[in-house]
Amino acid sequence: MDFTELIDLASERLGGAVLVASDDFFAPKENLLRASAPIFIADKYTDNGKWMDGWESRRRRTPGFDWCIIRLGLPGIVRGVVVDTSFFRGNHPEHCALEGATISGLPSQEELTSDAMQWVPLLPQMPLKGDSQNPFAINYAERLTHLRFKIFPDGGVARLRVYGEVMPDWEQLKRAGGQIDLAAAENGALILSCSDMFFGHHQNLIMPGRAANMSDGWETKRRRGPGHDWVIIKLGRRGHINRIEVDTAHFKGNFPESCSLEACDTADDTTLTDLSTPWVTVLPRTKLQAHTRHFFDQELLDTGVVSHLRFSIYPDGGVSRLRVYGTLVD
Repeated sequence: MDFTELIDLASERLGGAVLVASDDFFAPKENLLRASAPIFIADKYTDNGKWMDGWESRRRRTPGFDWCIIRLGLPGIVRGVVVDTSFFRGNHPEHCALEGATISGLPSQEELTSDAMQWVPLLPQMPLKGDSQNPFAINYAERLTHLRFKIFPDGGVARLRVYGEVMPDWEQLKRAGGQIDLAAAENGALILSCSDMFFGHHQNLIMPGRAANMSDGWETKRRRGPGHDWVIIKLGRRGHINRIEVDTAHFKGNFPESCSLEACDTADDTTLTDLSTPWVTVLPRTKLQAHTRHFFDQELLDTGVVSHLRFSIYPDGGVSRLRVYGTLVD
């Protein structure tokens, strides 16, 4: 899987935040993790200079480099980053580097910036292109909670996307007890593939909270031939399904006519789109309504322990969220 198809662990919508920066004179550090794509307004200026949609430090007149420290919204294994320098042409950094740390609790700014903090190199100093998407694969297979992003020597970056696999604190979840959303991104679930996502990204389906608008869900193009659309979801952990929610919020003239849910229990992700995969029905094909939260429990069939889901919509359309509540299996 292309690492950009994974979850953006640093996204502000998941709780990611830039906690501290060496300098953000021209453009605030908080812009770095905005969910929206960066924009450019030619004639917009502030008291400090040109308004830019990103994080931008002043011109450095002394040795050194600028940096910021990021708390990931969801801890996990970072597989790759995209350093987006959109609209930064004569003012982008020449190079960047990335370090990571695994920290428990909520450390203070003083702790994060102290010499005692241990940072692990993730990405050596690499050249950047201005007004470009700069992708870098990361080869470090340990769980991380914080990042230190360095730019050399100064300048502006529009967005930083940090793609990876969510690694929840399973011991904490087990101590809490009860049912959890096995298909939630925050609990380690991931959408592996889909038939189509022309209007809305498939990972939106398992994001936290309710959708802000129609663009914040999964939506396919209008189907002009036979068949139906689907997504395949890898659960955060194997479990028993007890209740599901299908939310079509904001989809009024483009919601699916109906949906179904199937499951399987397998350790092999590579064969899930093969006809040989033994999918079993959890929710038979069921009619849906526009702009509605649908809850199903008594309608569900007992499939035992499952690891993956195939959620189908008929024939096409948009769904904002899918919740799959159940109990963990060790």
